Amino acid sequence: MYHTEQFQKDLLEWDIVLSDRQLEQFLQYYEILTEWNKFMNLTAVTEYEEVMKKHFVDSLSAVRALDLTGDLTLLDIGTGAGFPGIPLKIVFPNLKVTLLDSLNKRVRFLQTLIEKLELTRIEAFHGRAEDFAKEKNRREQFDVCVSRAVSNMTVLSEYCLPFVKIGGKFISYKSEKAEEEIEEAEWAIEQLGGKVEKQVKMYLPNSDIFRNLFVIEKIKATPKYFPRKAGMALKEPLCKKLSL
Repeated sequence: MYHTEQFQKDLLEWDIVLSDRQLEQFLQYYEILTEWNKFMNLTAVTEYEEVMKKHFVDSLSAVRALDLTGDLTLLDIGTGAGFPGIPLKIVFPNLKVTLLDSLNKRVRFLQTLIEKLELTRIEAFHGRAEDFAKEKNRREQFDVCVSRAVSNMTVLSEYCLPFVKIGGKFISYKSEKAEEEIEEAEWAIEQLGGKVEKQVKMYLPNSDIFRNLFVIEKIKATPKYFPRKAGMALKEPLCKKLSL
């Protein structure tokens, strides 16, 4: 039997109160994650308390940056084992969520997870952001795009901002004090139609784990040649010296 008191106490600090069903879904999530992790690499973090804090609570830290209670469309790029998209979907069933990952076996895990947790209005797709963003029914169609991926802000912005509708937000989860990184990315963010709105710094509740959320507002359409072809954003990150 899992102890859930600490998890619920952590979320209460952010005014999140889980129903019995939501709590059950998180426990199921943990069990399915650790079971699949035995035969495929989903996460290096597998201890119960650590998963609850470093994956589930961390994923939900977006509530510190944005009101997610409306009827919003949300895209999670590079979702991996479903973070932060699935924890956000569990707590905010109103969200219409799209998960995107470049590894097909992870997408199979996500599709199994969605089915077992009985989640609706959520889909998982196999693909690269560079290709997905060229589809008319995806480009600039989302209210919110989130990413916990490890790439720097310049690269992530090229992946994510093309999906965000004007007036929407891109939220990047960072685990370090990334002021220098965001300064370097500001020019690229501007070229992609975005503007740095705010930075939300915090420690995860009842811990010394530092987290940093960068909120980018989409203020104008992203030029159609972004994102560039697969691999280019990482190989040649956008900067003033780069000739487009």
